[in-house]
Amino acid sequence: MSLWHGELLPICWFLRRDRMSVMASEHSDGEIIARILELWGYRLIRGSTSRGAGRALLGMVRELEAGREFMITPDGPRGPSGVAQAGALLASQRSGAPIIPMRVECKSAWRLNSWDRFMIPKPFARLVVTFGEPWVATGTDAAARRALDARMGSVLLASAAAHR
Repeated sequence: MSLWHGELLPICWFLRRDRMSVMASEHSDGEIIARILELWGYRLIRGSTSRGAGRALLGMVRELEAGREFMITPDGPRGPSGVAQAGALLASQRSGAPIIPMRVECKSAWRLNSWDRFMIPKPFARLVVTFGEPWVATGTDAAARRALDARMGSVLLASAAAHR
């Protein structure tokens, strides 16, 4: 499953009973979210594009090949926000596992003043989580990253159209 970094907290809360695996950065800010995710029952793979990338990719591919669902933020850990990097594409290509784009909408949320505008839903906020069509990446070049960006954006557009 693929989600934007800024939407990580509400989506992980929504899916907390599904016992998925998730990648968390080895940086100090990644440690905060990693502890929360462990409390919610997620299996963690530590690493990111800037630290431990090879080990993290190998761990992710192993999880996918074992048939486990895996969540990744293709724009993390440093952005730019909403612009996919190659990690999710590479894992899909190597494992044959499909990428399922997902997005969340929340009208009542705080947004941090960070690169990803990290979303923290306010108490009793209503979340709308939308899943896109699964697809297996065939490359990791700029065109493949743009295709993932487009698929992530179309999920939110489809959700908006469905709720009119």
